[in-house]
Amino acid sequence: MPHSNSIILELKDISRSFERDIILKELSLQLFSGEFLSILGPSGVGKSTLLQLIAGLQKPESGVITSNCKRIAYVFQTPNLLPWKTVLQNVLFSTESRFPKQNKDQEAIELLTQMGLEEALHQYPKELSEGMKQRVNLARSLLIEPDLLLMDEPFSALDVQTRAQLHTLLLEQWKRVQCTILLISHDIEEVVKLCDRIAFLISKPAKIEHITTVDLPRPRDNPESLQKRTQTIQKLFHEKLYSVPRSRKGGA
Repeated sequence: MPHSNSIILELKDISRSFERDIILKELSLQLFSGEFLSILGPSGVGKSTLLQLIAGLQKPESGVITSNCKRIAYVFQTPNLLPWKTVLQNVLFSTESRFPKQNKDQEAIELLTQMGLEEALHQYPKELSEGMKQRVNLARSLLIEPDLLLMDEPFSALDVQTRAQLHTLLLEQWKRVQCTILLISHDIEEVVKLCDRIAFLISKPAKIEHITTVDLPRPRDNPESLQKRTQTIQKLFHEKLYSVPRSRKGGA
């Protein structure tokens, strides 16, 4: 889905630390309306901290976050479904405070059907596979019709086949909802398949080291093209990683 030149979110000189551990330092980034952007970086570099700052779950110590979003949804790495509620009830739970006067039941059923969960509407989380739980997690976020969808490595714990299925579902829903997506990942092949742009977050104290564009047409179903682009970005990422000064690598 082509994105516009309209800025939906801007981070300028954002810094965040925990006690003496500086996580982010003077980080700046722009997100454009309708785009799919990934933050790519190794574990522990501050990717989740960045996402939580954008969501308002944490506050920056300095810098400015300017948002033109009416609704932000957050897909966590772990689904965190309510065990006493059914699949349908879990998905509807996200709308109760946002749309108190609207009946979203039919819309939720249609969305869950699109995601292959029509037979699981009245099942409880303990009856679901991990892939099904993550589909519910995604549906719960999409039902509120977000302007910005934040995703914190939601596919990392899934097997290869299930991950590929969810990639396809996510792209279908992104095209339908026409929201902006910010995906946290350390999987280069994944972000090449999904994203328009990739921002490198290398080591602490972290800032955006480089942004590259994935200039492949959609749908990206040509294995040879995907492999070639993945190798190119992997090489570029490692060049940036090993060019970081020793003083910063020590904090990673």
